[in-house]
Amino acid sequence: MTGWIEAFFWGLVVGSGLIIGALTSYFFNPRHRLVATVMGFGGGVLIAVLAFDLIEKAYVHGGMTTAITGFLTGAVLFSTANWFLSGRGAKHRKRCSECIVQFDEFKKGGNDLAIAVGSIMDSIPEAIIVGISLAGGTAIGKSVLIGFFLANIPEGLASASGMKKSGRSALYIFGIWGGITLLTGIAGVLGYSVFGNFPQTINAFITAFAAGGILSMVAETMIPEAFEEAQSFIGLITALGFMVFYILMKTGH
Repeated sequence: MTGWIEAFFWGLVVGSGLIIGALTSYFFNPRHRLVATVMGFGGGVLIAVLAFDLIEKAYVHGGMTTAITGFLTGAVLFSTANWFLSGRGAKHRKRCSECIVQFDEFKKGGNDLAIAVGSIMDSIPEAIIVGISLAGGTAIGKSVLIGFFLANIPEGLASASGMKKSGRSALYIFGIWGGITLLTGIAGVLGYSVFGNFPQTINAFITAFAAGGILSMVAETMIPEAFEEAQSFIGLITALGFMVFYILMKTGH
């Protein structure tokens, strides 16, 4: 498969969690317990991805200073952007409508754009990392893709539910999430064709930057949903996600 086509495909796979979440929410309206389970497991996988894959690659290719600087820069910028968007209606973009009543906010019409921008901010760095990995001739680990994919499902679940309750049409809802999914495919191509040509040190910084942003995203948007009304064994579910990635990584997946 041509490199940029493969990057586009895997970028779409990463972003497809958004459209799958939106479809599931629109037609089935899943309960909070299921959303929290997916969130907890995906959060555990993502934390393992950061700990064992992304930050380690940044250290190996760029050194300690690059890894630390990139990581903290990503965390600061994500948290700042998330704070800004939260004040404009995107605070609960990964929260299900069962635990957070969102549709009154959607009726105001002011937060659809904020939620879309927040969703792009959450998923684009992941797709870029996929593209960079392909440019370096590295196979994309199944566990990395699973973690990125699972992280996007609840965002589509929560936001599509609020949009539907506020009277948004199916064309409008799926147009937004389909468009963002397409952007993740394009981000994969950018990671492959643009960022993939940068020196290793710069790519190490970008990888660490994405890792810091993703960890901040997990802490600020995923964990609150996963532990809302703390269902039984959610901590175990999160730990299971972490261990699944570790096992897949050690067995060559």
